[in-house]
Amino acid sequence: MKALIIAGSTALLSVLACAAPTAAADPLVLTDVQWVAEPAGGKNGTPRVRIQHKNSSSDQTLDGSRTSFADAAAALGRAAPGPVAFTLTHDAGTLSCTGTLNRAYEGKGDCRFTSDPGFERALGERGLAPEHRATLLAMMMVDATIELADGLTREGVRPKDAGDLIAAAALDVTPAYVRDLKSEAIVLTEVEDAIACKALGVDGAYVRGLPRRDDRRLSADDVVGMEGDGRRRAK
Repeated sequence: MKALIIAGSTALLSVLACAAPTAAADPLVLTDVQWVAEPAGGKNGTPRVRIQHKNSSSDQTLDGSRTSFADAAAALGRAAPGPVAFTLTHDAGTLSCTGTLNRAYEGKGDCRFTSDPGFERALGERGLAPEHRATLLAMMMVDATIELADGLTREGVRPKDAGDLIAAAALDVTPAYVRDLKSEAIVLTEVEDAIACKALGVDGAYVRGLPRRDDRRLSADDVVGMEGDGRRRAK
């Protein structure tokens, strides 16, 4: 995917790796999931929890920005060491975790992920059915939803597969962002182009300020190329 090459983001690639095959049976329930909490590993030194599955992982800062992580934040934030349990609930499924705390926001343990068949069916109806249910765990971690898929479709940049939806969610490519990005200055018809623009920090104001020849509308490749050239010159 073009956007992944442009993004060059280790975190994003790590999340997308969750889509790799898990086992021949590809069970509804995944049990080979682990969690690790760190007291100051998130953005701005805030606590975080890392969810790991095989060779992939995803970090979530426990700063209250994700309501689905409220139970985890409360359980992991207690001062007393010892056994701990928390549950993450999302449209994609439920992640039930147990383990041990050494101190507040420091510990590790195991999780059991149960995917939601209804969510999987809804993805299938939109041509976004994942090949492996581990992909649904990745969707939970980046908050990829049917609402996001439908919103992007309404803006003319329909996700073509589960990977597109995960990448859009991971980089916060929202319908509002796409709407702001589109203008008389740019042609935008592919979600991967919107993802590439967001990965480079391109927004609507930047696009509208770009020079054009003969009022020709720029393609997303034009915009990405200009931004990339600007970054190289700045080094």
